[in-house]
Amino acid sequence: MAVVDYGVGNLFSVQNACRHAGLDSVVTASRTEIHASDAIILPGVGAFGDAMAQLRRLDLTGALRDAALSGKPLVGICLGMQLLMTESLEFGRHEGLGLVPGRVVRLEGGAAPRPVKVPQVGWNRMEKPAPGTGGDPWAGTLLQRLPDGVHMYFVHSYFVQPEDETVAIAWTRYGPQRFCSALQRGNIFACQGHPERSGPRGLLVYHNLASTLRAGH
Repeated sequence: MAVVDYGVGNLFSVQNACRHAGLDSVVTASRTEIHASDAIILPGVGAFGDAMAQLRRLDLTGALRDAALSGKPLVGICLGMQLLMTESLEFGRHEGLGLVPGRVVRLEGGAAPRPVKVPQVGWNRMEKPAPGTGGDPWAGTLLQRLPDGVHMYFVHSYFVQPEDETVAIAWTRYGPQRFCSALQRGNIFACQGHPERSGPRGLLVYHNLASTLRAGH
């Protein structure tokens, strides 16, 4: 499995989480290793525009798009989730990978009497969408076996707005806003929080990835 290294990721924590789940991972900026991997994790912290510039400089945008088309699991974490979108409005307008149609917009702090600080830093809940006719939205995803309302650790000022809200499998409230905090689109899974920093329940995301890979062999 490849953990993509483009200079802005929380690589040590992600690789430790992989190791805990029994996943054999390599931290890499090599297109060859990404193509050869059975799954790809795209982590990230920092500014969207800088991150996309790094991916282009390393000639990795094509490799990530190819991975998405190949059907192998592609996991975006925090900024990595945002990079999957069509565009971001962070410090201007920046083109993303375009793997999930939608955009990235800023959190709003809200007005008195209950404003909140931006960025959001700390624990918050991830909740399932309103009940529908499709059964458990977390079944068969990397959130399976986690309880509705599970706490994850967040550090971010921006969030994704997918064009098709049905890809959103988890929602989080912060101040006046309710935002998509996890999504699933085919073989692409992404979450805004940091499961590798979210204790045993966060690590279950990585164990679920390991189970998915074992089931595919």
